Amino acid sequence: MLSGTLVKDGTLDNRGVKFVTDVISTHEAATEALDGAPTAAESEPPTGEQPLAWAPNEPAPKKRRLGLWIGLGLGVVAIGAGAASMILIAPGTTVAGINVGWMTPGAANDAIESHLSDTRITLTGAGDGTVLTGSDLGIALDGEALSNQAFAERPMWNLGAWMGEPIAGDITLDTATATSTLRDAVPSSFVDPTDAGVTFDAASGTYVTTPAEAGTAIDVDALTAAIIDTVAAGGSNVEFSGDPTEAAAAVSDDDAATTAASLNTLLGTAGFYVGEERTVPLTPDVVASWLTVTDEGGQLAVSADAAEIQKTVDLLPGIVDRAPVNASNIVDSAGNVLRAETEGVTGRTIGETTGIADDVAAKVEAGDGVFPLAVSEVPFESVNLYRHIDINLSTQRATLYENDQVVNSWLVSTGLPGTPTPTGEFKVFAHTRMQDMGCYEGAPYCTEDVPWITWFTTNIGFHGTYWHNNYGNRMSHGCVNLPIDLAKYVYDWSPVGLEVSVHN
Repeated sequence: MLSGTLVKDGTLDNRGVKFVTDVISTHEAATEALDGAPTAAESEPPTGEQPLAWAPNEPAPKKRRLGLWIGLGLGVVAIGAGAASMILIAPGTTVAGINVGWMTPGAANDAIESHLSDTRITLTGAGDGTVLTGSDLGIALDGEALSNQAFAERPMWNLGAWMGEPIAGDITLDTATATSTLRDAVPSSFVDPTDAGVTFDAASGTYVTTPAEAGTAIDVDALTAAIIDTVAAGGSNVEFSGDPTEAAAAVSDDDAATTAASLNTLLGTAGFYVGEERTVPLTPDVVASWLTVTDEGGQLAVSADAAEIQKTVDLLPGIVDRAPVNASNIVDSAGNVLRAETEGVTGRTIGETTGIADDVAAKVEAGDGVFPLAVSEVPFESVNLYRHIDINLSTQRATLYENDQVVNSWLVSTGLPGTPTPTGEFKVFAHTRMQDMGCYEGAPYCTEDVPWITWFTTNIGFHGTYWHNNYGNRMSHGCVNLPIDLAKYVYDWSPVGLEVSVHN
């Protein structure tokens, strides 16, 4: 209640008017005045005036704090919105055409998966009226990753990210699941294609191909594209033809030709090698007996049988191992090398063969037909052969020696008394395959086509004789006559520099 001094006409005095004016002019001051106003008993009446009776004061009204409470409510809302903006995806965000705005990443992932799995595919044509779902076809999209991407790139607190461009997503169908489901739904649209193949032709010793044959199927790739387009446009209902389309073989003719060419190249180089030498060549049929070409899910695969390869490996020691061949040199009495008679050959042993079959199997499966072998070498020795020829005019015999051991000995015909064979120590200096002898103007004789001449002094040598066989008697004009085959033997056996001793 207001307090003041009443005048006789029942109105407030000036103090009361001022107080009321203050109340009207200042709400806050009036409130404080009301809270602190004294009761009638506490007020002092004006001097000289009789006090009037007052009714008891009513309780002071409480302060109204509506504004404060409204302010607190808006503040809580503001704080809640701010917190939400830190965990939600910006409005207007779509992933693969699916709206995920105002969602947490987890809720967005659930929404994506639900939308895709519930997408309805209604078949027309051969499959008219059949209804399938995305779940039936093994539909998939990495919703978790895309939801996290959407939140990372477009959080709700970033006003600039609101209503952004769509986020693309790679929607796929599991080919095996989709094909199986569609085949069950429309079996008439499916005829399996025949893959191209590769086989070994024993007659030609090469790998040849068998051709592919196309089949029919419902096009899963085209169906996937139709679902992507529909979902991207915000839809969830797809119509698609169940009519058959051509289905190419997984293994094409080109695929088979490539595999056959690789195998035939392998056959051309296949073998066990010691260094650069293909020591053990392998025939095509042997290699083919190791290999199997199979169609594994639309891919041609080459496999090798290590147990079959081991049969060949077991034969290797008998083929690869060899004893060394010693080198031999023809020398004179002073040890000078006149000719290398035999080239030395290093021996070798293959040693342990454990594991070779497995290594070969791995290499042929990779298309490599070169199989190196590790061998131990056995060195050869060098041997000197000291050769010389002795001609005894008294016995009409020529004897060939090697390291002072008689190699051969024959009766010969040397020079007649008028044209004797000269005595002394000589050396072979030339060889003539065939020539005419004494056939010049004024010559005492002419013998044509004398073969296998081994010259050891001027105009004197060993040679073949076709005009007599009176060996053991002097018959010639100084040369040493021999049967033709023995003359060839001396020709080959005697290098330039070979020592020849002629004596009586």
